[in-house]
Order: sequence, then structure tokens, then C-alpha cells
Amino acid sequence: MQGKHSKKRGPLGLSRGTAGVLAGLAVAGVAATTVQASAGSSDPGGGERAAAVATLSAKKQPAGKEAGKEAGKKAGEARDERSEVIARARTWRPHTDRRIPYSQSDYHDGYRTDCSGYVAMALDLPKPGPNTVGLTSSRYTERIKMSELKKGDLVMDAEGTNTTRHVVIFEKWADEDRTSYWAYEQRGRYGTDHRTRDYGLDSGSEYKAYRPKKL
Repeated sequence: MQGKHSKKRGPLGLSRGTAGVLAGLAVAGVAATTVQASAGSSDPGGGERAAAVATLSAKKQPAGKEAGKEAGKKAGEARDERSEVIARARTWRPHTDRRIPYSQSDYHDGYRTDCSGYVAMALDLPKPGPNTVGLTSSRYTERIKMSELKKGDLVMDAEGTNTTRHVVIFEKWADEDRTSYWAYEQRGRYGTDHRTRDYGLDSGSEYKAYRPKKL
């Protein structure tokens, strides 16, 4: 039972006077915080948007193993498969004394050492690789214009016999007028070579341009 002069208590056992003071301070603090946030940004609501962006960024940022997987994925996407074709073509040491001799019956690292076997190796196709006619199949290549040739594409003559059919790997144009180009090939009576060619550039030529499906 309270005496005549006792004061009524509010929440948390505080007197009404004390509670009122604290409530006033709380209101003043909220107002000050609001003013400070507004002063820090000329854009109304900018603070809320910044906080939302920060939250989304944090959610999207991979961590630990996920970060490693993401980096690996990007590295894989950055692979230049056309350059890899040329790099493999060079492993047979073209136009050197250590080049691989030409043969339609011999093998090197599981691939035939004729022109189509060499191309199959450079494209990393299953051993021993298809022949020249097989390379023109839609399973492996698609026809393109000679003007569309890019590094790693093929120029093929799939007509005639196994002594006249031939295929070379296009590397780059040899001149601005595109009258010839640098190519890698496994040519008869010589072996792996790297030289300028003009196959397919003359009107009516049996040589056609093809793009490997993997490129």
C-alpha cells in the first residue's frame, strides 16, 4: 500500500518523470540520426538503397569452395581453343629436321601420320582420327566461306582419291589482299610442314573452307 506522498511508477519501475525524460532523449536521438543520414546523401532514400545494394552484393559473393569453383569456371571460359589447335599442330615440329614423316600406314601417338590423321590430332579427336572425307561430315565440321576463315579452321579437298585428297589447318592470312595464307599440313613425301598456301582461293577450286564443330 502506497503512502499519500508516494509517486506512481511506470514501466521498468521508473517514475513517470524519469520515464518521460528518457522518452524525450530517445526521440531526440532518432531525429539526430535521421538528420545525419540525410546530410550524408543528397538523394532522399539513398541510404536505404545503399544498404539494399550492399546486402545483395554480400549474398551474391561466393565464399570458400564456391569462390574457387567460380574462378575455375571463368578460367575455363577464357580458354582459347583455336590457339590450342595450333599449339597441338606445332608438337609434330613442322618444317624442321625433327618433323613427323608422312605415311598413310604409320602412326604417331596413336594418330595416322597422313594429312587427316594430323588434323585429327590437332583437333584432339578420338584416335586414330577420321579420313579426309570423314572430316567433312557434319559430325566434325560445317562449310563456311573462305573469307570467314579463322585460326584453327580447315581447308579441304575431299574429292578424288586417297592420293589427291588433302586437308590443311588455316592459321592466318599472309597478306592484306588475302592472296595466300599460312597453314599447317602433313604433306606427302615430306611430313609436317608450315608454309603459305592458296588452296581454295581460285574460282572453281575443289578446296573448300570448313569450321570444326568444336570451334
